[in-house]
Amino acid sequence: MTARRRLLLLASLASLALLAPVASAGAYEDFFKAIELDDDRTIADLLRRGFDPNARDSHRQPAIIVALDKDSRKVAAVLLANRKLKVEARNAKDESALMMAALRGNLEAARTLIARDADVNKTGWTPLHYAASGSADTAQAMVRLLLEHSAYIDAGSPNGTTPLMMAAQYGEIDVARLLLQEGADPTIKNQLGLTAADFARKAERDGLVQDIVRALQQQRPNKGQW
Repeated sequence: MTARRRLLLLASLASLALLAPVASAGAYEDFFKAIELDDDRTIADLLRRGFDPNARDSHRQPAIIVALDKDSRKVAAVLLANRKLKVEARNAKDESALMMAALRGNLEAARTLIARDADVNKTGWTPLHYAASGSADTAQAMVRLLLEHSAYIDAGSPNGTTPLMMAAQYGEIDVARLLLQEGADPTIKNQLGLTAADFARKAERDGLVQDIVRALQQQRPNKGQW
């Protein structure tokens, strides 16, 4: 083989290597390190070279859930723009990307996920549960967004806990009041027999307890207080 043909062959092989899907251990480590650092350029480069946007980390967490959980918003945006991304991929806890976006208050990601048909009303714990328990300054806006897209306001978790209960103890007080205003049912009890008022009492939110009791009285004016 002549030197010229050898050079042409090497150039051809190099081109094929660049086009081949990225699957090496080094690329895998680079990918998840870039998610942690919110390094959108590295993520975009790896995706262009064929890296799977649906790759899972060592804990079997889908990449998009990892990015949203770590609040790596630039990386999340790059992943969400990839048409190969499976937006309903779940982790071992049955958490979805929309649930994680709701918990972190990432409205942009939530809007994109909803536009891509992410399940607003999945069974079990729902995005609204996560939004209601979040502490982000966008928590109210997130709850409104989900309700606007037909989120079931009284969704029951596997143990019967509702979004109102989550907001009453763990989330922002204004979110709990918003759910009451939007018609959340304060009479519902979970499997332990606890109501939203009981959740608020646990958090020593006396003002919210009174708000919930007033909402109950409006629904059952002749039943008295709890």
